[in-house]
Amino acid sequence: MVLKDYLSISGQHGLFRFIAQGRNLMIVENLETKKRTSAFATSKVSSLEDISVFTQGEDVPLAKVFDKIYEKENGGPCPDEKSDITVLKNYFVEILPEYDRERVYDSDIRKIFRWYNILQKLNLLVKEEPEKETESKAEEKTEEVNREQNEENTTPTPEGKSKKAESVPAGEKKTKNSPKSKKTKEQDNKEAK
Repeated sequence: MVLKDYLSISGQHGLFRFIAQGRNLMIVENLETKKRTSAFATSKVSSLEDISVFTQGEDVPLAKVFDKIYEKENGGPCPDEKSDITVLKNYFVEILPEYDRERVYDSDIRKIFRWYNILQKLNLLVKEEPEKETESKAEEKTEEVNREQNEENTTPTPEGKSKKAESVPAGEKKTKNSPKSKKTKEQDNKEAK
């Protein structure tokens, strides 16, 4: 899942979308109410992309947890966060059996289900794979354009070696012994003395 623009702000219910950065605050928009508000530098703001779930091994990014819920529910909603905690824990064990039961609290599990349902209801759960593919294709295209430009900027010499073409500012003609270049050389020599 792509979660980089979605934020959680401590003390405020729901999820927010980043809008703009100010000097000592950021402008955010509540995903459900569409109401814009300020999150000050003193607020604890967390990007969902940076949140991970503790496990017995390596921590699992929240995006991967959402992927597992999405697959299990075929894109539908998961159990409501207000359900009985034993139901939520049993469900969570099914999707992430190796989660650390000592460091992942009941409130954390409820938040994960709440956040997932908010994003699912608003159709904001987007898989990462297509974006990665388009990014890599864009990078390949950029590299190809750069290669073509480098090939155009090289000219073969009689010895068979390639020599970079010299760039001339627009509107100027390139001449070896133009009066302008002689004056510039003379001025440079005077300044050096």
